[in-house]
Amino acid sequence: MTDPAWTEDTSAAFRDLAHYAVPERELQVETILSLIPEPVDAGLAMDICCGAGGLTAAMLDRFPTLRMLALDGSASMLETTRAAAGTHTDRLDTALIDIAETDWRTPPEPLHAVVSSLAIHHLDGPGKQALFADIHAALKPGGVFVMADLVEPVTAAGRRIAGDAWDAETRRRALETDGTLDGYDRFVAEDWNYYRLPGPDPLDKPSSVAELLDWLRAAGFEDVDLHWMKAGHVVMSGAKA
Repeated sequence: MTDPAWTEDTSAAFRDLAHYAVPERELQVETILSLIPEPVDAGLAMDICCGAGGLTAAMLDRFPTLRMLALDGSASMLETTRAAAGTHTDRLDTALIDIAETDWRTPPEPLHAVVSSLAIHHLDGPGKQALFADIHAALKPGGVFVMADLVEPVTAAGRRIAGDAWDAETRRRALETDGTLDGYDRFVAEDWNYYRLPGPDPLDKPSSVAELLDWLRAAGFEDVDLHWMKAGHVVMSGAKA
């Protein structure tokens, strides 16, 4: 992205911390995959801001006929995604984008699915609404959009609870993975817990669950639903009729 708050150093930090800092990461991925219908042919799916490529690689593994278009604002993330795809690179294309721009939102063909993880909260409210409308237009009938992201609590109590839960989940994953709190300590040192920040953040602009669900419906999506939520993170989806 063009936002100066995100750099290739930020990308490197995310790759190092994501295993600890993304709550129930494996369950999130499995939930997303479970919401995508089996392609009947060599359909095309898009991963918006694919990051290190874990979700893209999982989709290529799960759906052997599916082709993936993985997009990100970081060249190093796209390189990592290509490596994560392993033997499936023949079904993978990648491109560098700015999520706030619109030039990338018209795919070469109607999409079977669009997924995104921990990216859309970088857009403000109007930006999210415009993106949802563009995604709906890009999908083929019966296509689905599945989003995993941060959300904004409505109350101070909600923000405190989300922050506490995120800290606890990161501590648990650090101990479970390494037997130490090193991963959690870095999470804290780098101010990764959005819900602990004392004021507005120039990069993160989460919206509430209610707003996101309403905006998906307003964009034309049907069967809009919230499927998973923990520590201020959600997985939600909608389908195109």
